[in-house]
Amino acid sequence: MLEVSAIRAGYGGTEVLRGIDLKVDAGEIVAVLGANGVGKTTLNMVLSGLVKRDSGAVVFDGERIDGLPAPEIVARGLIHVPEGRRIFPNLSVRENLECGCYRRAGAARKTNLERVFATFPRLKERHRQSAGTLSGGEQQMLAIGRGMMGEPKLLILDEPSLGLSPLLVEEMFALIAELNTSGLPIMLVEQNVVQSLQLASRAYILENGQVALSGPAETLRDDPELKRAYLGL
Repeated sequence: MLEVSAIRAGYGGTEVLRGIDLKVDAGEIVAVLGANGVGKTTLNMVLSGLVKRDSGAVVFDGERIDGLPAPEIVARGLIHVPEGRRIFPNLSVRENLECGCYRRAGAARKTNLERVFATFPRLKERHRQSAGTLSGGEQQMLAIGRGMMGEPKLLILDEPSLGLSPLLVEEMFALIAELNTSGLPIMLVEQNVVQSLQLASRAYILENGQVALSGPAETLRDDPELKRAYLGL
């Protein structure tokens, strides 16, 4: 579904991504892991068309999308749920969700809304409530639900566990696994190394704007370098 080749990008002359290569195949969960400042969010912004790459290529669903404007990338089905949720706090839960089908799947708004409410019953209970009054976990559900409204072909989740309690983190990862059971490919961008590697089929570890380690998640879980650098073992 997604193939990234030799992507370089940055801000104001400062290079952040230094030749990133990765791919996400149909139906799989791929984790992109690393500490703050290694380039994870910049990579997401490049894939979403919000930051221009300096070189390299992005192929999505068989077609080059690097250089396309962000709305056109969304219209093709690559949907990014950003870090920090980025909901509209003064709009209702339902209005936030309906914003998710503005560029894609508008004709199926009612059907997709019912599907989101079936996945997130708490959002259905609060559909008239202002989004800014939701708990952190509920706001993250809302952000993911808004992404689902656009019928993604690939869903990029940027730090979905950020700021959540341990119990809600468990719930969030279970939810991501459930979304994937329908065949939806997911690129999971996280700092939570342990749980991400338990969920994903493959993973990429970023350091200093480059891929430091990559491979099957099961193999990486036992990699001594990963344990030393990220788990303190």
